[in-house]
Amino acid sequence: MADHQEATITLPSAPASVTAARRFATGVVAEWGLPDEGDALDSLRLIVSELATNAVQHAQDHSPTFRLDVRLDGADKVCVGVTDRHPREPRRLPAAVQQDNGRGLVIVRALTAEAGGKLTVTPAEEGGKTVWATFPWAPPAPVPAQ
Repeated sequence: MADHQEATITLPSAPASVTAARRFATGVVAEWGLPDEGDALDSLRLIVSELATNAVQHAQDHSPTFRLDVRLDGADKVCVGVTDRHPREPRRLPAAVQQDNGRGLVIVRALTAEAGGKLTVTPAEEGGKTVWATFPWAPPAPVPAQ
């Protein structure tokens, strides 16, 4: 496994793209030989789903597409970024007891922090922004020689 790998896909800002983004990300980490089960993969799926959903729901008018980047930095750190062209950074909405949406970034931030990672927002070269979740990912255990 190389020290640095990247994979990118651009998808339409449509609800069906959330599933496509999640499948792409899980397929990529499997190709890279990272463990394909457990808490890290479950977190990856949820993080990609939430970030892609935010791009579809909140940036659709400014961004007909969004980009998903998946990076492996070193052998033990995964970075997932979703880029859209909406000029405003995401902001936390006030939590209301009856609110049934608006908690996606809170979930992403919590999952990322729980794994020992961080959530960041950076300006995108083409305008808009990229929301990054970076977290550790244990490399596969070596197979014992027989």
